[in-house]
Amino acid sequence: MEDREKVREIVRQLNIIDDTFFQKMAEDIGFCEEMISTILGQKVKVKRVVPQNSIKNLQGRSVVLDALCTLENGEDCNVEVQKADDDNHVRRVRYNTSCVTANITEPGTKFEKVPDVIGIYISKFDMFKSGKTVYHIDRVIRETGEVQDNGLQEIYVNTKINDGSDIAELMRIFKETDAYDFKKFPKVSGRKRQFKESEGGNETMCDLVESYANERAAKVAAEAEKKAVAEAKASALRLFQNGASYELVRASITSLSDEELQAIYRNAMKGE
Repeated sequence: MEDREKVREIVRQLNIIDDTFFQKMAEDIGFCEEMISTILGQKVKVKRVVPQNSIKNLQGRSVVLDALCTLENGEDCNVEVQKADDDNHVRRVRYNTSCVTANITEPGTKFEKVPDVIGIYISKFDMFKSGKTVYHIDRVIRETGEVQDNGLQEIYVNTKINDGSDIAELMRIFKETDAYDFKKFPKVSGRKRQFKESEGGNETMCDLVESYANERAAKVAAEAEKKAVAEAKASALRLFQNGASYELVRASITSLSDEELQAIYRNAMKGE
């Protein structure tokens, strides 16, 4: 009971800008429509949304997208939320939208028919540090200043700067625990209140937080075990290379199996 109450307190502190909360919010098409329409400044219809969409890349880095939405006009819109300013986020958007483009483009498609993609990146920090709530990235010919459209829209939104716009008000709901605006954003506010205040919604979020915590703990444990095995193998190799007998190393390092230790011994004897 005490542990469950701690989880409930975590849920009370979560906001839409948090990955776990956004994941549940984005399962609702109405939420996605209201969010995307506000950011684009035009009414859009969402046909389909896939939260936590995984795109496998057999030749490179795979990605997990926060919310990949297919719009009624055929465009795909990838929406991501980010709290930590710990990476090159512009390059992240470039890579992720490239993966989306490759994933939705049929083999043999002529380049003029490559689908349009929108990348919306919502951060808790002012990425470009210019005091704006929204930044639009355009491709511009340096010599003429002419904008060239290649079918990709990049839009960066942040919750830090409040410029008094509807987007800034939406971002206030994203970042502040008790912020709602049922007049402007009924779908966003209603779904947020469902998970924050209704018993069923709150329990759903608690279950999700617990599941995430368990998965994270298992991942950390697996990484720690992998590191420990690698260190044990390196220690065994150094001992063998320094002339220690197999029996001594076997007695000193018990975390490795006989098969693993014998393989290291053979490699050490070969000078590998």
